[in-house]
Amino acid sequence: MIAPTTSANVYLIDLQGRVVRLWKTGFENTSCTATYLLENGHLLRLGLVEESQRHFGSRVGAGGRVQEFSWEGELVWDFTLCNDKQLSHHDLERLPNGNVLLVVWDRKTAPQAIAAGRAPEALGNRDLLSDSVVEVKPTGKTTGEIVWEWHIWDHLIQDHDSSQANFGDVEAHPELIDMNYRSVSLLAPMLASRAGVDKLKSVGYLGSSAAADQAQFAACDWHVNSVAYQAEFDQILLSAKGCSEIWVIDHGTTSAEARSHAGGRRGKGGDLLYRWGNPRAYRAGMAADQQLFGQHDAQWVSRGPTGEVSVLVFNNGDGRPAGDYSSVDELVLPVDAQGEYSRQAGTAYGPPAPVWSYTSPSKTDFFSLLISGAQRLPKGNTLVCAGMVSTVFEVTPQKELVWEYANPDPGALGHLGPTPIGASLFAARRYAPDYPGLAGKDLTPGKTIEELLAGATLGKGPPHARKR
Repeated sequence: MIAPTTSANVYLIDLQGRVVRLWKTGFENTSCTATYLLENGHLLRLGLVEESQRHFGSRVGAGGRVQEFSWEGELVWDFTLCNDKQLSHHDLERLPNGNVLLVVWDRKTAPQAIAAGRAPEALGNRDLLSDSVVEVKPTGKTTGEIVWEWHIWDHLIQDHDSSQANFGDVEAHPELIDMNYRSVSLLAPMLASRAGVDKLKSVGYLGSSAAADQAQFAACDWHVNSVAYQAEFDQILLSAKGCSEIWVIDHGTTSAEARSHAGGRRGKGGDLLYRWGNPRAYRAGMAADQQLFGQHDAQWVSRGPTGEVSVLVFNNGDGRPAGDYSSVDELVLPVDAQGEYSRQAGTAYGPPAPVWSYTSPSKTDFFSLLISGAQRLPKGNTLVCAGMVSTVFEVTPQKELVWEYANPDPGALGHLGPTPIGASLFAARRYAPDYPGLAGKDLTPGKTIEELLAGATLGKGPPHARKR
């Protein structure tokens, strides 16, 4: 399944690039990030609200609108979480109970941020976008009830302003988040050039009013860009791009416990249970110890043959000292059967390195600075989405390329040179023939995307899908 970020279309295609199902969402010129096929055959997507509702501008990953379409294309749920204080963004996940987890921005004013220990020189007079996770229970076709919530703002620590309540020893509290830490990014140099700004616009990182939106990059936020749920432990995995880390939090809390440092299934309230990728973020390592660089799409992997719990993550390589290249990394978590994470005091969380990592044979040939994702397939292969270059491919555990597809839908932005600049992909997902959401559905392949867009008749072969 692919959904170009600036297109109103969502495509379910076969391995030959032929369209099995097309959803025309009807919301032109509104970017789309996360898109999933549910086990009931419905489509769940996060889209950008219409321009009149964009209180946060057309900024990185902005959404605000959760849409669920039936297999036949009927809009069965159209829920918005968008006001001048909060906006859902980037990702979402349907829970086993039917509720939906959303990543949400909480707007904080400059005075609020400084009162929480933010260094004024790093903020200026700009608002700060903190992150939260909310669980929404659908209650009607356009309504929903927030039944659980967790906020970064409740779990901050800082050593800048001793007059504030959250002042403390950052190194001694890895369960808390440093208010003043942010990892190095290549985005600032991109903003300094016209070509860089145009590229950021093409993937939805800047709206048409680039000058107004660029200020977001100076306002430190944690830029949570993915959320994933693990039912066995009742835990949530988050990708915090701004820190180049992945985090795990306890979902087995009440909202009140999630605001605190005690209670819940693990007894730690809403504090971080685990973090990995950049020990500098909690003063447990040096620059050489950083392993994630502006990552996206952190996903739980099913238990391995010996019962280990793993995470798969697209490691974009934003600011990687070794060069401009991306990788897909799998790490085995140091977690026991009860969901308790181990760490030796004063050291970084393990593991010391990924158990498996994919890079291109010529590393710089595979580089997607922004968006992108990866999925472990049932038989052990890995589906990779290099979002900025609009390409999806499959590799074996031995890192052999066995399938590749280039998205031909240019989206609302059209073509500029050989690559459709609006064809970028936030992520991609593959669904096996026995996936419950496909049961009883007509999966007869039709035209390719190219043919649908051109209004052509069925051709002899799809030029954009290649099986190796």
